Amino acid sequence: MEINHFILVLISLSCLFSFSASTNAPSPLPDASNPAPSPLSDISEVPSGSPASAPSSFDGQSFSFPEPEVEKTDQLFNILPGSVDPGLQQICGDTDHPIECITTTVPFLGEKIAIEPVSILKVGIEAMNNKTKEALAKATMLLLDPSTPKSVASCLETCIDSYNAILDSDQKVLEAIYIRDLYQLSMELSSNVENVHACEDAFDEADLESPIKEMDSLLAKMISNSLAIGVDMVHF
Repeated sequence: MEINHFILVLISLSCLFSFSASTNAPSPLPDASNPAPSPLSDISEVPSGSPASAPSSFDGQSFSFPEPEVEKTDQLFNILPGSVDPGLQQICGDTDHPIECITTTVPFLGEKIAIEPVSILKVGIEAMNNKTKEALAKATMLLLDPSTPKSVASCLETCIDSYNAILDSDQKVLEAIYIRDLYQLSMELSSNVENVHACEDAFDEADLESPIKEMDSLLAKMISNSLAIGVDMVHF
C-alpha cells in the first residue's frame, strides 16, 4: 500500500516538472536569414516610383524662352534709318515681313501721302507692280535666251503667266479701293498669293533651281504684306 502511494507521488512530481519546463522555456530566436520587418522601416522606406525618389527633369537644365514678337520687331527697326515715320513703322510692324514692308514702301512715299492703312496699301500696290514688272522682264529675257534649258523655259512660262495675272489683279485692287469694296479687295489680294506661288511651285515640281528665286521671294513677301494691310487694317 505504501509502495503504491510512493509511486503515485513520483508520477505527480514528474508531470509537474514537465509542465513548468514547457511554460518557462525561452522564445525561439528569429531566423537571421529572414528578419522580421520593422515598423520604422515601413515608414522611412519610400517607393521607387514616388515623386520624392524620381529624378527631376529640371535638374541641371537651363531654359531660353523666345523673345516676344514685339521685341523682335523693335530690334529689326533699330537697323533702319531714324527718319522712318513712326506711323509707317506701326503699320508695317503688324505685317509678316515688317522690314520688307518699310524698305519697299519708303521709295514710293510722297510728301503729301497720309500715313494710314489705305494710303500705304496703295503705295504697296505701286511698289508691287514695279517689282512684278522687273520679275516679268527677267523671266522673259531668260525664256528668250537660247541657252536656257527647255525644262527651265517651261517653268518660266508659268511664271510669266503668273506675273501678268498679278499685274491684272493689282489693277482690280485699286478699283476695289476706289469703290470701297472690301470683298473684292480681299479676293484680289488673295489671288495674288496664289499667283506668286504658282511660279515657285513650277520649279519645285520640276526639281529645278529657279533663276529668279530671290525676286520671286521678295515679291511673295510684298504680296503677303499687302494682304495683311488690306484685310486686317483697311476699314471703309
